[in-house]
Amino acid sequence: MGGGNGAKAAQKRERNAKLAGGAAKSQLKVNEKAKSIQCKVCFQTFLSTARAPALNEHASNKHNKTIADCFPDFKE
Repeated sequence: MGGGNGAKAAQKRERNAKLAGGAAKSQLKVNEKAKSIQCKVCFQTFLSTARAPALNEHASNKHNKTIADCFPDFKE
């Protein structure tokens, strides 16, 4: 059946976490803070790295509007 390396890998991760001296670092809080672009129609947030094509796609597909209508503060 299975190779049986799952337990070994889990033990190695636990051992390495102890050696590193702390809990695993999570990106979730950092990502939430980086969501600084907000649609003014539905208030959905986007990462600050979002580009015009993605925002334009949201505006036209979700609201049938332009990027200026949904994101008046957006500048490339």
